Amino acid sequence: MLNIDSLQKGVVIDHIEVGKSMEIYRALELDKLDCSVAIIKNARSKKTARKDIIKIEDRIDIDLDILGFIDPNITVNIIDNGEIVEKKHLSLPQRIVNVARCKNPRCITSVEQELDHVFLLTDEARGIYRCAYCEHQYQDHK
Repeated sequence: MLNIDSLQKGVVIDHIEVGKSMEIYRALELDKLDCSVAIIKNARSKKTARKDIIKIEDRIDIDLDILGFIDPNITVNIIDNGEIVEKKHLSLPQRIVNVARCKNPRCITSVEQELDHVFLLTDEARGIYRCAYCEHQYQDHK
């Protein structure tokens, strides 16, 4: 079993659904960081049998709405002096901006390129989001 003892200061994004770590890596633009970022794929988990983990060797601000949208079961652990000093549990955000794109060709966001892509959570139980402008349902989300 992998543990976080080797990380003295940083952030551990834990309990990521298997296969979603690269989506999170891209969405949070972790490739632009100057610190070490480790992605552990398909690690053993007591909760879910398998999970992905991302370790970031620095304290950075993480957009919890992006993480909650991609996978609301994620846990974010803040590490200091090799210890977890804060643990954040996520949920589906009520509103997301520029995380997903509206695929409706008749939506105003298709014409007005500078407009933000805004989605609102309309069915929390099923995780359904709709475009704030045209009400088109976001399809790629569970």
